[in-house]
Amino acid sequence: MIQLNKVRRHYVMASETIRALDGITLSIKEGERIILLGPSGSGKTTLLNCISGLDTPTSGEYLFDGIPVTGNSEDLTTFRRKNVGYVFQFFNLLQDLTVLENVLLIQELSGQRDVNRAKEVLKLVGLEGEIDRFPSEISGGQQQRVAIARSIAKNPKLLLGDELTGNLDTETSAKVMDVLTEACKKENITTVMVTHDESLAKYATRVVRLDSGKIKSDEQVN
Repeated sequence: MIQLNKVRRHYVMASETIRALDGITLSIKEGERIILLGPSGSGKTTLLNCISGLDTPTSGEYLFDGIPVTGNSEDLTTFRRKNVGYVFQFFNLLQDLTVLENVLLIQELSGQRDVNRAKEVLKLVGLEGEIDRFPSEISGGQQQRVAIARSIAKNPKLLLGDELTGNLDTETSAKVMDVLTEACKKENITTVMVTHDESLAKYATRVVRLDSGKIKSDEQVN
């Protein structure tokens, strides 16, 4: 599904060049669950942003389903809308919309409003009984599950997560990751997640470790 060939992302700051990504070559197959691990400043989030189309490489090649991901911001917006779901550390739910309405809004923005589908994905993440409640009326873990359902509801091929358990305690993080893993298996969604939490590696099929903008190891987990 994804092929990165010698991808570099450099930033020029004053007289210094920051090599956030420094020659990344990586292949990801459909259905894989990849976790990106590494210290702060290792390039994890920059790599995730390049894969999502939120950022563009300075050089190198990015292929998605065999097609180069290039172009202007409008092209990349279309690419993201069609292919990518994103779950952030902060839930980013609209507080004046119900759980169901938060999911429906993302569907509308991607041109795929479907109430039955929205209810189906909320059931998939165990929130079928909470659809008429507001975000302030449910727990943090439940809010993150709404965020996961919201991303899945538009039928993405790729789901990206950036420290998605960063605001959750250990027990809640495990519950959210269990839900995410099962939902992506059922929907056959490829996932790439950035985390600093080594304990989350057990949810991956591969763990890719980065340091100083380079891949240090790439290991199969299960």
